[in-house]
Amino acid sequence: MSKKRVLVTGATGRTGLLVVNKLRQLSDKFEVFGFARNYEKVKELFDSTEGFFIGNISDESSLETALKGCDCLVIVTSAVPKMKAPPQEGKPPEFEFEPGGMPEEVDWIGQKNQIDIAKKLGINQIVLVGSMGGTNPNHPLNKIGNGNILIWKRKAEEYLINSGINYTIIRAGGLINEPGGKRELIVGKNDTLLENPPNGISTVIPREDVAELVVQSLIETTAKNKAFDVITKPEDDSSAVITKDFASLFEQATPGL
Repeated sequence: MSKKRVLVTGATGRTGLLVVNKLRQLSDKFEVFGFARNYEKVKELFDSTEGFFIGNISDESSLETALKGCDCLVIVTSAVPKMKAPPQEGKPPEFEFEPGGMPEEVDWIGQKNQIDIAKKLGINQIVLVGSMGGTNPNHPLNKIGNGNILIWKRKAEEYLINSGINYTIIRAGGLINEPGGKRELIVGKNDTLLENPPNGISTVIPREDVAELVVQSLIETTAKNKAFDVITKPEDDSSAVITKDFASLFEQATPGL
C-alpha cells in the first residue's frame, strides 16, 4: 500500500504542530510536508526545515509548489488576534489583527486559495480544522478586532463543500492544552452542542484530540464528506467511554454545512 502524501498548512500553529508530529509518527502510512510563513519558527519548533515549504497562503504559486504531487491537504490556518496593549483597569482588553492577517484575508481568501489550488492539482481530500459558533453572527469571537472570524470561516467551509473535493470539516469547541486520548468525543451539527451541551458540560476539546481527529480523518473512509462540531466529556466523567473507534464516530457525522 502506497503512502499518502499530505501537506499541512498552518503547521507552526499550536494545533498544526501536533498534526504534523502525529502524522510523522505514522511514517508507514504518510509522507508529511508542512507549509508555514516563517523559516526561523519552523527551525525553532521542529529543529529542522526538512520537509517544509516556506510561503504564504495568499501566494498561489508557493501553494502550488507545495501541493504538487500531494494526495491530501490539511488546512489548519487561522487568523490570530493580537492584544493591542495591556488592558486598563476595569476595561476588557482590545485586540487587533496584523496587516494582511485579517480573518477575511486568512480564513476566507487564504482558505479559498488553498481549495482552488487543490482542485486544480486533483487533490483527493481536504481536512479543514474550523471552529464551532459559525451559525451565530453575534458570537463574541466575531467582535474581536471587528474581524467576523467565524463568519469568514463558515464561508470557506461552504466553499469547500461545494468544490467537489472529498472533505472533512472538524469544527472544534474551545481548544484546551490537555493530554489527548483520555476523553469521550461527542459530535454534533449547527452549534447545537454549543447552545445546549449534554448535561451542561463545558464545550471544550484538547488540541491533541483535534489533531488525532485530523489523522483519523485521513485514515477512515467514513470521515469523507462529513462536517461536524466536536467537544469532549470531562476526563473525570465516570459515564464517559474514551473514544477509540473513530470509524463509528465519523458515521455519526453527516454531509453538508
